[in-house]
Amino acid sequence: MKMYTKRSILFLLIAALLLVACGGGEPAEQTDPIAIETSRDEDRDSSAPIASGGQTVEVTRVITETVTETVIVEAEEVMEDSFDSAADAEAPPAPLATAPASTSGESIVIPAPTPQPAATPSAMFFEEYGVNPYILTEVDNLSTFSLDVDTGSYSIARRYLQDGLMPPPEAIRVEEFVNSFDQGYQIPPNTDFAVYADGAPSPFHTDGTYFLRIGVQGYESSEEVRPSAALTFVIDVSGSMAQENRLGLVKQSLEILVNRMRADDTIAIVVYGDDARVVLNPTNGSDRNTILNAIYGLRTEGSTNLEAGLLLGYEMANRAYKFDGINRVILASDGVANVGNTNADDIAAQIRGYADAGIQLTTIGFGLGNYNDVMMEQLADQGDGNYGYIDTLQEAEDLFVDNIMSTLQVIGLDAKIQVEFDRNVVQQYRLIGYENRAIADEDFRNDTIDAAEFGAGHTAAAIYAVQLVPGAQGRIATVNLRWQDPDTRVVKEINGVFTTDNLVNSFDSAPLHYQLAVVVSQYAELLRDSYWVDGFSMRDLEIRAERLASQMNHEDVWELANLISISQ
Repeated sequence: MKMYTKRSILFLLIAALLLVACGGGEPAEQTDPIAIETSRDEDRDSSAPIASGGQTVEVTRVITETVTETVIVEAEEVMEDSFDSAADAEAPPAPLATAPASTSGESIVIPAPTPQPAATPSAMFFEEYGVNPYILTEVDNLSTFSLDVDTGSYSIARRYLQDGLMPPPEAIRVEEFVNSFDQGYQIPPNTDFAVYADGAPSPFHTDGTYFLRIGVQGYESSEEVRPSAALTFVIDVSGSMAQENRLGLVKQSLEILVNRMRADDTIAIVVYGDDARVVLNPTNGSDRNTILNAIYGLRTEGSTNLEAGLLLGYEMANRAYKFDGINRVILASDGVANVGNTNADDIAAQIRGYADAGIQLTTIGFGLGNYNDVMMEQLADQGDGNYGYIDTLQEAEDLFVDNIMSTLQVIGLDAKIQVEFDRNVVQQYRLIGYENRAIADEDFRNDTIDAAEFGAGHTAAAIYAVQLVPGAQGRIATVNLRWQDPDTRVVKEINGVFTTDNLVNSFDSAPLHYQLAVVVSQYAELLRDSYWVDGFSMRDLEIRAERLASQMNHEDVWELANLISISQ
């Protein structure tokens, strides 16, 4: 009996030792998650059951050993890394940028927040237009200006900042910053335009300042029903366009536009360097290969005779003119002119007649350094068109795909705004931006005065800072919009009234697009060193922008928040 007991005990001990050695029992369940999360074994059948007795134990054991060996190897490599930089290749790359979690399930990618500074660009030409002051309504209660749908200033400033540089204050035009963003307005049904207004207390001031947003939204037109177009590309191929592959980006950008053309459209191409010449006579939009071969065959050459190129382009556009169609010259250049007439006003004066005869101009800027912003903006103004700046293919997509109808089809000529403030309610006001768009109050209904051209689906907004008469209630302002129909040449005018009842009680309860427009306007004010921004900082704007980006979850707003963060 004793011998049997001893043998039984010995047998049980041996069995227990074998069980422990094989790793069986309860510990196997505790290591299952390690096996699942850390396995990189590509030969493991992922469809096989993991919790299946001995198989689970075996896998766990192998993985545990592999992880242990890997840790030892990495530790040894770290020790050697002090003397051998080759180990850096083993380390995972650090992320360039991360975006906050998207509430809609979509990921928003924003640029890296700390760009490396580039060399400061030379030969950049901008014009200082000053900053609008506050005006007492007792002195002048009328504010009159031409609408503006250009966006070039914001795009150029963004390019500076992404290159690690601060844009010069004279490069900043507030209205072009504001109009680079969606205003959230509804498209007017069965009418040309709609006027909008909203307002709230300023979150940046403690003196009773309110921000008013006055906006205009044009109707939209689809590509399928738009009139046929006669486009003439005038392309700068001078030596300066070889910098930064500017001509290469021009080619890629224009290809995007060519691919949007219909068979009943025509495209002609004029280039200029030392002189100007026709590269492609008007060609049907369906013949894309011929058009793209002409574009991609261009090479840089010589000096820059912008005057000759633009005038030859208008001559071609005049010959290809489509009655009841879209007739537009598209200038792609860095704006530099060093041969022939080089004065922006003089060149602009020569194209004014073509604009009056129904041929509009779009100017598109390329490059940073040896760039003339003044030339590109003034030519667009005098050519009854719009000015944009392209530094990436995404910007080209925005211009020629997302906003192609705004770029091509004009729905309103000489569009201008007059805001009449009620002296009994408004003490003083300040128009933020539009300094170079001012029109004399008495010329609002003078239809010989040139003003802005408005494209299909275009939006324009203006921000006012106002201070109210203490305790006053009632009409704040009457907003008047006047324009000329491009087809009938009939002049039209509409107006609307904005009252204290339309103000919201707090900035945070105002519409998000309104908040965004105000933040953008104040960002531009800080960038141009405006006298009126004492009391708040870039950090204050960054907090607001990040909150709006999280709430709106739009790539453009995330990008704005990033730009503000690197502007400090």
